[in-house]
Amino acid sequence: MGIMAIRTEGLTKRYGAFTAVDGLDLEVRFGEVFGLLGPNGAGKTTTILMLLGLTERSAGTAEVLGLDPARHPLEVKRQVGYLPDEVGFYGDLTGRQNLRFTGRLNRLDRGEAETRIDELLERVGLSEAADKRVDTYSRGMRQRLGLADVLIKGPRIVVLDEPTAAIDPVGVAELLTLIRGLAVDHGVAVMLSSHLLPQVERVCDRVGIFVRGRMVEQGTVAELVARMPAQEVLLEIGVDGDPTATRAALAAVPGVSIHDQDRIDPRIWTVATDGDRRRELVAGLIADGLPVFHVRRVGIELDALYRRYFAQAGEGVADDAVA
Repeated sequence: MGIMAIRTEGLTKRYGAFTAVDGLDLEVRFGEVFGLLGPNGAGKTTTILMLLGLTERSAGTAEVLGLDPARHPLEVKRQVGYLPDEVGFYGDLTGRQNLRFTGRLNRLDRGEAETRIDELLERVGLSEAADKRVDTYSRGMRQRLGLADVLIKGPRIVVLDEPTAAIDPVGVAELLTLIRGLAVDHGVAVMLSSHLLPQVERVCDRVGIFVRGRMVEQGTVAELVARMPAQEVLLEIGVDGDPTATRAALAAVPGVSIHDQDRIDPRIWTVATDGDRRRELVAGLIADGLPVFHVRRVGIELDALYRRYFAQAGEGVADDAVA
């Protein structure tokens, strides 16, 4: 078996009495996108900083390309590309000039660098904007330039920290396609840190759910679903009437917990039940004078898994996490 891209055992980071990362066991393989999923403050960025050798661990072990990042930080940085959530460029330089600067920092031959820059600008869709000043770029364009900047040294591992934050939907789709291509087409190991569920589900081969510094579950989405209690059922139900009364009526049915109320159509609710309780739900709502116009069973998606694990840990789920 070949070398693992990233492996940690019991990786821990403490700040005084506060434990930011608690006993993390993790493996990331070449040619896959691994999603590190959790809310802001869960310990994702701290984990990334330890893997890059930018902060020291308190306990446990970490290997990146078989190297200890705490002992060999420069060698790790030469082979790992890191894209933070806020990419810094020289705004008065063009996209091409910024990439040339990075090429010089990485001691690339000038001819090789120019060839690689042209290829990367084409790959990230910035060929036409390559000679425009970066301070004229949109947020999405800057993130795509950031990905080109990360790739210029030909890394074997790419680590992305909230790469789609504050990007419009079209830009998100383009960036996710590029990220997926790194693993599928180029065999790069990609670790993607995010709190945005649909994006993680769309692009990642495996997912790790991170809560308060601990990895509470990891695997493919199908594997995570298979580990859910077999009796849990997710139902979507449409109810006419006062939302406050509807919420109370739904909550009054034994074995039912409310997962979501649709933001576009607030009459639509999603509930989890300890069995298929459609009859009890409908009967209870009608008895309270609340007409039911729609009810169906739906699959357990990643957002249901996410909510389940966060509910167990006493965490809330941000609205944009399940948007």
